[in-house]
Amino acid sequence: MPKRKNDIAAINDKFRRDPLPNGRLMLTRGIADKGDDFGRKALQAVKNFGDFTTGNDPYSEHDFGAFDLDGEKLFWKIDCYDRSLAFGSPDPTDATLTIRVLTIMLAEEY
Repeated sequence: MPKRKNDIAAINDKFRRDPLPNGRLMLTRGIADKGDDFGRKALQAVKNFGDFTTGNDPYSEHDFGAFDLDGEKLFWKIDCYDRSLAFGSPDPTDATLTIRVLTIMLAEEY
């Protein structure tokens, strides 16, 4: 894996395990509707996620995952935006240029 992809994957892994205060965490309406306990369990599952394969991580950046929780299929996604949150980050390896957003959703909401 090229160094840049390794760097992005490492930053995404660190962010996924502790998304706040250096980024944003978004739970979709479907997750929120299932209650606080479900949301906490979903976030913990994302923090513990490690099942990266070429099927769910084709760019080797550790920015997406899928898992089952309480009979529901969930997805999570990390997006890298510029500091204004208007466009993609010009350099996802540079924290001064990037805000990461972690979104956790029901697969049916994708």
